[in-house]
Amino acid sequence: MEQVSIETQHHTTTRSGRLATAATWLPVLGTAAWAGARAFGAERGMRPVQLMSFTPYVAAGSLVPLAFALGRRRWAAAGTAALAAATLAGCVLPRAVAWGAQVPDGPDLRVMTSNLLVGGADAAAVVDLVTRYRIDVLAVQELTADGAQALEAAGIGSVLTHRLTNPEPGAAGTGLYTSLAVLDWSAHKLAASGFVQTTATVVVPGAGPVTIESAHPCAPVDPGRDTVWRADLAEQPAATPDGTPSILLGDFNATLDHAPLRRLLATGYRDAAAVVGVGLAPTWPNDGQPIPGVTLDHVLADRRIGVRSASVHDVPRSDHRAVLAELVLPAAG
Repeated sequence: MEQVSIETQHHTTTRSGRLATAATWLPVLGTAAWAGARAFGAERGMRPVQLMSFTPYVAAGSLVPLAFALGRRRWAAAGTAALAAATLAGCVLPRAVAWGAQVPDGPDLRVMTSNLLVGGADAAAVVDLVTRYRIDVLAVQELTADGAQALEAAGIGSVLTHRLTNPEPGAAGTGLYTSLAVLDWSAHKLAASGFVQTTATVVVPGAGPVTIESAHPCAPVDPGRDTVWRADLAEQPAATPDGTPSILLGDFNATLDHAPLRRLLATGYRDAAAVVGVGLAPTWPNDGQPIPGVTLDHVLADRRIGVRSASVHDVPRSDHRAVLAELVLPAAG
C-alpha cells in the first residue's frame, strides 16, 4: 500500500514538472518565433501580416516570459527568452530614440498627410491643421469627390492654392495640395489594387525641385489580399539619392515591422517620425475601435533631407491620425 502511494506521488510530481516546463517554454518559444519572423521578414498570409503590426507590444511583453524563466531557474529557456527580447528591442527601440541626425543647411518644408476615411473626415479640422502649422504640402488619401468638395468648402484653396487631386469612389483616391510652384504632376494606378497615387514636382525656394507623392497601398484586410498589399508596396517609387530629392508620404497600411516597407526604406528613405524619436506614435485606429494603436501613416524622406520635427494629430471622423513633419532640404548649389 505504501509502495502504491509512493508511485502515485512520484507520478504526480513528474506530471507537475512537465506542466511547469511547458508553461515556461511555450511563451518563450512563441516570443522567439515572433522575433525570428520579424527579424527575417517571414510574415506570410493575411493574419501574420496583420499581427506583425503589433510587434512593439510583443517586444514590451517579451520581458514577462524572460522573468518567469529566470524565476524558475530554467536557464535554457531564460537564454532563449533573452535573445528573443533583445532581438525585438533592437527592432523597435530605435524608433523611440532621437539619434540627432544632421540637418542640412537649407530651407524648411512642412508636409502633412491625412487619410480622409472615404472622404468623410472633418475637412475643417484638416484645414485648421494646415493653417496652424503653416503646411506647404498636404497629401490626402481615400479622397472622394465629396471629400474634395468638403475641403474646398472648408477653405483649403485659401491656404494651399494648387489643387492636384484624383478623387475616386471608395478608398482608391488621393491628392496633393500645395502653396509651392508646381513644375508638373501626374497620377498612376497601382497595378495590383487599382488605387491611384498622386505625384507632383514642386519648387522650394532656395532648394530647387522636390518630388512628392501621396502613397496609399491597399490594406491586407481580406484572405489573399496580403498578396495585393505586398505588390502595392513593391510598386512604390524608390528613393532617388542621385536625382531630384523625393518625399513619399501617406497611409502605407504597414509599419516599420513589415519587411516590404523596410525594403522600400532601404532604397534611401528615412521615416521622419523615427528620426526624431516619435516613430512609435500610433496613427490607427483613431475612431474608438478596441484595437491597440499601430503606426501605419508615414513621411518617408530622401536621406539627403533633414528632419526637424514630426508629430501626429487627431482628425475627427477619420480612423487615422494626421502626420506632420518639418523637413529641411539641401540648399541649392
